[in-house]
Amino acid sequence: MNTLSPLSLESRPVPSRRRARTGICFVSLTVCLVAMSAFSSSTAAAMLSGPALVRQLLHGGFVLVMRHAQSPDAPPAATEAAPGNPAHERQLDSKGMAEARELGQAMRKLGIPIGKSYSSPTYRARETIRLAGLGVPQIVMALAEGPRGMLGSAGRAQTQWLRMATTRAPLKGTNTLIVTHTPNIVGAFGPAVADIQAGEMIVFNPAAGAGSAIVGRITVAQWRRLAMASRP
Repeated sequence: MNTLSPLSLESRPVPSRRRARTGICFVSLTVCLVAMSAFSSSTAAAMLSGPALVRQLLHGGFVLVMRHAQSPDAPPAATEAAPGNPAHERQLDSKGMAEARELGQAMRKLGIPIGKSYSSPTYRARETIRLAGLGVPQIVMALAEGPRGMLGSAGRAQTQWLRMATTRAPLKGTNTLIVTHTPNIVGAFGPAVADIQAGEMIVFNPAAGAGSAIVGRITVAQWRRLAMASRP
């Protein structure tokens, strides 16, 4: 990539229009770099896990971004599609359905309050919330997967919506739940979360200053263990 040194800029006069355009470019670049720096620093917060994370979630104030529960890569045959899946979209398999239910049971046992919830319009995302019993979500088209599914990447509108959602404070005393797909999560938050498992949640603190901060991650298996270790 070719760059201009300060000396090369000072060594010859620059027409006023070029100076104006150059100034705008430098300002835009500065704003972009500041924004990237803010997002990078905001995601560098100390990570919580286990009981410490649960204690924080009990008070509310966090945004939980979740990958839908496990589903096969291919859509079902017409004879195997669930009754509520007339379009024969990809749907949760038996493990995915069991884990969605288990996830909801664990969160209720631990007393984790969920306020607003948002879901991709896909059948498997909506079924994840329904089977978990975590309320009736608002369907958001920006949370949908792209036309290439897992092989594609998220569009700008999808990543922007997801990033902005993690900066919005939940209803008082509750946590916000968002269920979407891996490409959207990776597109919004980078390769550090590319290993997100089916049913896993990434926990964001929207009160972390500039942007939002990732403060924890929790899988279905971890929810299970925490619920089992809690008092009845």
